[in-house]
Amino acid sequence: MAKNGKKVRIFSALEVANICGVVNQTAINWIKSNHLKAFTTPGGQYRIYAEDLLSFLEERGMRIPEELEDLQRQKDQDKVLIIDDDRELNDMLKQFFSRKMPDWQISQAFDGFEAGVVLSREKPDIVILDIDLPGVNGHQLCTKIKKDESLGSPVIISVSGLDDEAESEKIISEGADAFFAKPVDFGSLLAAVQDLVAARG
Repeated sequence: MAKNGKKVRIFSALEVANICGVVNQTAINWIKSNHLKAFTTPGGQYRIYAEDLLSFLEERGMRIPEELEDLQRQKDQDKVLIIDDDRELNDMLKQFFSRKMPDWQISQAFDGFEAGVVLSREKPDIVILDIDLPGVNGHQLCTKIKKDESLGSPVIISVSGLDDEAESEKIISEGADAFFAKPVDFGSLLAAVQDLVAARG
């Protein structure tokens, strides 16, 4: 079974009950009362995605089982999405961030359409957004990100090969948090990301 294109652990109601130290009916009652998110198999059995069980346990301060600890660590990591059709620059940024911030989860997209898919799937905390993209451009993407509440209002840092004040003002007015002209100084970019994330708490 996959969720958002990824293989994930799925639990039965009985397994949830055993993890939580309750009887099976209690777990079923949590599901029926919408406290615990679940789906139903064709045979009518309840199944719970690992990430939904983790959220349920965290919200109630309950013990996190060992099999969910890796998922919990991943959940606590900042997610970064680099959107740039310049593959060399995109890869260089990924390598730089991976080296400087090894706890970050870094995804890549190379055009506006692919970016839309990855945004919906990953829901990143930080977006490095090239303005000059083929297909859906950076201005359109920035506006979409800001309007889509399901994405959680990530930090957006825009980059452009056009070092133009009007371009900078336009993307900032559309919701970007900062603007960098290419060639980008990676150290300054990282510092800006860290400052913006820290400012949001």
